[in-house]
Amino acid sequence: MSTVTVTGTSGEDRSDYTRAESRAIRKRSLRLLGSLVTPLRGHLALAAVVLVVSTILRVLGPALIGYGLNTALPAAVDEADWMPTILVVAVYLVTALGGAALIGWYVVVVARLTQAIMLDLRKRIFLHTQRLSLEFHESYTSGRIISRQTSDLDTIRELLDGGLNQLLSGLLYGGFTLVALLIVDWQSGVILAVMIIPLLLLMRWFYSRSQLVYRESRVISAKVIVKFVESMTGIRAVKAFRKEPRNDEEFGGLASDYRDVNMRSIRLFGTFEPGLMAIASVTVAVVLLWGAIRVVDGTLLIGTLLAAVLYVRNFFSPMQEVAFFLNSYQSATAALEKVSGVLEEEPTVPEPRTPVDLWNARGAVRFDGVLFGYSKDRVILPDFSLDIPAGQTIALVGTTGAGKSTLAKLVSRFYDPTEGRVTLDGVDLRSLHPKDLRRAIVMVTQEAYLFSGTVADNIALGKPDATLDEIKSAARAVGADAFIEALPDGYATDVNKRGGRVSAGQRQLISFARAFLADPAVLILDEATASLDMPSERLIQDALQSLLADRTAIIIAHRLSTVAIADRVLVMEHGRIIEDDSPENLIGGTGKFAQLHAAWRESLV
Repeated sequence: MSTVTVTGTSGEDRSDYTRAESRAIRKRSLRLLGSLVTPLRGHLALAAVVLVVSTILRVLGPALIGYGLNTALPAAVDEADWMPTILVVAVYLVTALGGAALIGWYVVVVARLTQAIMLDLRKRIFLHTQRLSLEFHESYTSGRIISRQTSDLDTIRELLDGGLNQLLSGLLYGGFTLVALLIVDWQSGVILAVMIIPLLLLMRWFYSRSQLVYRESRVISAKVIVKFVESMTGIRAVKAFRKEPRNDEEFGGLASDYRDVNMRSIRLFGTFEPGLMAIASVTVAVVLLWGAIRVVDGTLLIGTLLAAVLYVRNFFSPMQEVAFFLNSYQSATAALEKVSGVLEEEPTVPEPRTPVDLWNARGAVRFDGVLFGYSKDRVILPDFSLDIPAGQTIALVGTTGAGKSTLAKLVSRFYDPTEGRVTLDGVDLRSLHPKDLRRAIVMVTQEAYLFSGTVADNIALGKPDATLDEIKSAARAVGADAFIEALPDGYATDVNKRGGRVSAGQRQLISFARAFLADPAVLILDEATASLDMPSERLIQDALQSLLADRTAIIIAHRLSTVAIADRVLVMEHGRIIEDDSPENLIGGTGKFAQLHAAWRESLV
């Protein structure tokens, strides 16, 4: 099968797409563009009418000049009749000013169209990427998503705002100019029509050569953004491991590649523009020579020759604008392919078609013959079954990679099992209404993410309509009230980006308050106490004793001190439960948990 090099579409950057895949990608992009333009058909029709009328008025200029020289001027010289000249000048001014005014109106209409399309597209990307499943976000880096929302959209905007406008006005103006030339002097029109052939060959060469260059430019641009975003967001790790020199070298290499690909595109355009000028000059020279011969023979008037020369020059002027469009088009096409690829992604955890409501969840969780793997060759839970009665607190213990966090993600329905099912109160999570699912099950992870806003806003995330008293009550329940009140503005303190004004332990306490205010039927704590110091952890454990009494809780912790509050401990290994009993019974035994507990106690000595 024949292949064509295509770089950078959707989520992956490849260079081995088949021609069929390339056609499918182009159809996908055009389908997206069509869906954006369809609601704006009325504005498009208005823009088309304004453009056609303005172009006709602009094309009349050379013909009026030719008529003035051939007819009006001789009447003024020979017969002293200035009326034809005055009329020609008046009509010329009306057409010139009217065309200019209509072009101004057209630019405004196109700008409104562009902004409406960009608003729609920007919102689509944001809403769709939020709707996509966790699997997508874990494989698609944040830098690449940012690139879709920023540089790619800016490139598309430039195409719609400038490039497409240049293409439409250029082609329309060129077409009307050729028709007018054929009417004024058909022989000069034939010469121009013949010279269009080398012009088309030049444009085809430019298009084919620049296609790969501009797609490559978008890929490298995205890599530069990804590297910059990753380095800045991970700046603590960069400094801790003295990664600055290596980052400088890697970023410098990417920046150099970006410079090189831009230089290749500049060289392409540097070849195209002189070629265009050469074809235009040859055409004008041939028209002028043939016209001069006919003027000498008396078969062509001098005014008609001047009009023909002006039409030829005017024909090639917008061709440079068409070249600018090709310049923008390549880059924008690659950007549109990437954006359409993201929008074509489907959630791997889809919403149910006929959702089941579960207003008052009790919290009984069951794994029924679950098989799950992040890929076919990476099975985490081979054949997993488990019953967690409502109101029971279980602790998951095991080495890294045993499947504890995977189990938590399945309960939260961040992923769906490959086989089998996970149920809440007998209802398959895949059938449960998303609102009921998120209200019934809440996970608190080791990464306590705080959004820009006040402390109160962050606590109320799970219950937006909560009163300040409810927010403060939740904070007191987890021991966060004291440090919050000590902040400059108390609960109204802005935590800044990602909670920069509070410590890691304080962020974790705020996330606990957020979860407890949501009052879920099932609470999952995935290494949620890892950022707390020992006094704070003891405070949390005291709060958990009462707060988890009437709800189902799944606690994943390497700190075995946290396990003490559990009703039941599950020891996992290679995706299977190898021990299942109360903490006291397991500690008194000789199994895996007893060994882990003994090692933990020795580490405290």
